Amino acid sequence: MPHFKLTLEYDGARFAGWQSQRDRPDARSVQETLEAAIARVTGHTVRVEGSGRTDAGVHAEGQVASVSIDTDLAPEVLRRALGGVLPRDLAVIEVAVALPGFHARHDARSKRYRYRVWSGPTPSPLRRGRSHWVRTPLDLDAMRAAAEHLVGSHDFASFQAAGSNVRSTERSLERVDIGGESPGDVSFDFAGNGFLRHMVRNLVGTLLEVGTGRRDPDSLPALLAARDRALAGPTAPARGLCLVAVGYEDSASNSNP
Repeated sequence: MPHFKLTLEYDGARFAGWQSQRDRPDARSVQETLEAAIARVTGHTVRVEGSGRTDAGVHAEGQVASVSIDTDLAPEVLRRALGGVLPRDLAVIEVAVALPGFHARHDARSKRYRYRVWSGPTPSPLRRGRSHWVRTPLDLDAMRAAAEHLVGSHDFASFQAAGSNVRSTERSLERVDIGGESPGDVSFDFAGNGFLRHMVRNLVGTLLEVGTGRRDPDSLPALLAARDRALAGPTAPARGLCLVAVGYEDSASNSNP
């Protein structure tokens, strides 16, 4: 049976997150919506595995999914067919034949997230669904100084959502880039080998406290060492977060036939 790697883009505003909500029939998930579209196109019920469980309201430019489908459709034909039945807030932007055993989550080696903030005295209607509005001017240099403490391998327990049950809270951030200007559009780019639940949004909430003068940039090492979520900043809203890309070994997929 052919095994595929799908790259997805979606607007998370009307989704209850990636994961199927079997106990909440009224909750619309990316996973179930995609599975239903594949069933319409191929006539087969499938189980799609995603690279990660984006939360309700979180967007994606490069979410990756893996799935086995009993179909003779070529990848590009399958992509076009899915585009004809998917809703407007979800698109399959690429289909590739994957190697046997490829798993979108287990085989992921890195992820990139971007968080957008609109900094200014007045909210921006055009950015409302994609950015978090911060009225107070932001000190980008202070936030960049604080972000330097986050790069590398650390225990990020202070930035993990309560109730998580992962084996280890150690993660490695390759870079944290803060761009833009205040007032204006500000972006936070995070690249790493993996992220805890709400980790990026909690990091952004803490960096925004630095940017507004409520937290010292050099307090970040002590915050990391404390491993106490209560000491970090608030969780930034989901609407500003986007999963940009997921990295894999070059051998994860074959070329499209």
